[in-house]
Amino acid sequence: MWLLLAGTLLIPLVSRTRAGMRWLRRVPLPTPLQATATGMAGAAVFTASASTTPAPPADIPSTTVGTVEHHTTTTRTAETRGTTASIDPDGVTVPGGWIPHPSAEQVTAAAALVWLRRRRAYRPDENGPAQRDNLDLAPLPETVTAAHAALAASEGTGPTDLTAPDQRTEQPPDSLLADVPPTGVGLTGVAADDAARGVLVTVLLHALHRRSAGTALITTSGDLTKLLGPTAQRIHSVSGLTVAASLQEALTMLQEHPHQHTPDTTTERGSNSANWPSRQPPPVLLTHTPQDPGTARRLKAALAATRGTAIAVLVGAWPHGATWEITATGHAYDGTQEQPATPRMCVLNAAAATDLLTVITQAQPHPGHNTPLAPAVDPPPTRARVPRQTARGQAPTTPRHSTNQPLHLQVLGDTTLKSHGQPVTIRRTAALQALVFLAVHPGGANSRGLTTAIWPGLPAHTVTARLYTTLSDLRKAVAAVSEIPLIEHTGDRYRLRREHIEVDLWRFHAAVKHAVTAVTARPAAWQAVINAYTGNLAAEHDWPWLNPPREALRRRVIDAYTALAATQPDPRRALPLLQDAIRVDPYNENLHRRAIHALEALGDHTAAEDLLTTFNRQLTDAGLEHVIPNEEVRQARAASSGQKH
Repeated sequence: MWLLLAGTLLIPLVSRTRAGMRWLRRVPLPTPLQATATGMAGAAVFTASASTTPAPPADIPSTTVGTVEHHTTTTRTAETRGTTASIDPDGVTVPGGWIPHPSAEQVTAAAALVWLRRRRAYRPDENGPAQRDNLDLAPLPETVTAAHAALAASEGTGPTDLTAPDQRTEQPPDSLLADVPPTGVGLTGVAADDAARGVLVTVLLHALHRRSAGTALITTSGDLTKLLGPTAQRIHSVSGLTVAASLQEALTMLQEHPHQHTPDTTTERGSNSANWPSRQPPPVLLTHTPQDPGTARRLKAALAATRGTAIAVLVGAWPHGATWEITATGHAYDGTQEQPATPRMCVLNAAAATDLLTVITQAQPHPGHNTPLAPAVDPPPTRARVPRQTARGQAPTTPRHSTNQPLHLQVLGDTTLKSHGQPVTIRRTAALQALVFLAVHPGGANSRGLTTAIWPGLPAHTVTARLYTTLSDLRKAVAAVSEIPLIEHTGDRYRLRREHIEVDLWRFHAAVKHAVTAVTARPAAWQAVINAYTGNLAAEHDWPWLNPPREALRRRVIDAYTALAATQPDPRRALPLLQDAIRVDPYNENLHRRAIHALEALGDHTAAEDLLTTFNRQLTDAGLEHVIPNEEVRQARAASSGQKH
């Protein structure tokens, strides 16, 4: 009797264990794009989570959340990292859906590329720092920041914790949809549309991640409209996406796809072919189940003709292939077994899918970005701007500031809070985030602004109590070494008390304000901006909300360097300033072009070629295409030489 009872309990456990091992073998790993973007941009976390959930710190409660279909997922709150994202071994929860870890990592990689492209494309102002709108520095969509925060919360494990090296090497390229049969699959259930949107985003992320050329997914304009609504028109230009006018046209595209004519078409999808890395993944057809019997028969015949080298995912029951019922949590069941038919699928509502597709669009290459190098000649004189000025006789130096405040906060470079010269220990990362956020917003912030920044993706009203605890901890940390009140709370607004704290960022802003309004001695005002900048904003942290203010500050500094360099008629004096600016932003193309001009003007052609080669290699390593061709340097050199004669 006891043996029978033990056997009854062990059989489901063994089944779940085997299912978990099959999932782990299919987990795709980060590629060099992700690893490079992590190191160079400092804005992405690309490592996959381990198969077990790390234990939370002692002061953080664990929460167990049950899901439908008798699947229970253990989640934790990573309070020490300032997020409350739901973490499980397989993926992350974002507003409007759930994303598997590999796709979430690719979302973060795409976000890093967006910021690198913005940095590269920025053109510094020769007139020095100016009051700009910086519309291109708008924060990325909420779904992206939530995925970023969730991955940051689960940071600390790598792909080697999941699969053996030989298994990773032999992973087939189409493993994202490896369980879809060659005859196609139909999606039904409460989350069928959400799963279809997940397929759309997953395939296009994978195409961006692989830098794939050509078609990765075929669909129709009608299908996109059904899945995404009015925003569908905005994503027709996404790389890897081919939008047909009708299903008949989509089937013709599928049959004529180059993948059908490659020498490897006889290889069965899902096999561990040794040469798979050289092949493109099979195209995916995403559509709704055709209601016309003739069209359905043609679709069936088209899939049979592909011999497993194409994947069809349809919304609705598919009588000529498999049909999966998708639960609200993304689990798929084919009706023949209790266990899911496939690993948990990515599920997204229309808003979340649109957010992610927007980032994919911004991250992909944009042809026509480059402008040719102009001859390396002295820049033409520019008309002096006469901005509004409040103190015409103000000295063009770094604005003086009081040093009587007992508290000193440094956020440019390493983040440090000191009381009378002694460091203040801030235990919670969320408290440190709140402190830096209030420093970035000296006018103060309300509770919604703080909670949205520190805990992205969670409704503000659900974390209000956590905000109170966080700010209370911050006050206690300061009270342990000083009786001076740090934060003023009026109504629903919090701000740092200026009379009690000195912030290096505020000194920088004062220098910029003076440089913008100065009419005389402007070079000295630009130099004061440079002197006040001691490093990137909160350089050692990777909080999602940091990127817009961090890049805005960086732009002000390289504006100042560029303006100073433009005033130097001697390229020998301009070049060191441009080199210093490149150290501040090593991805800015315009700065490199200016430095190449200066080197060519000095006759140091070898150094100009070396700088260009290094910059192009850096762009390529970071996943940025459209590098500056060496021919442009030679053309600029010839033009410059002609003008000298």
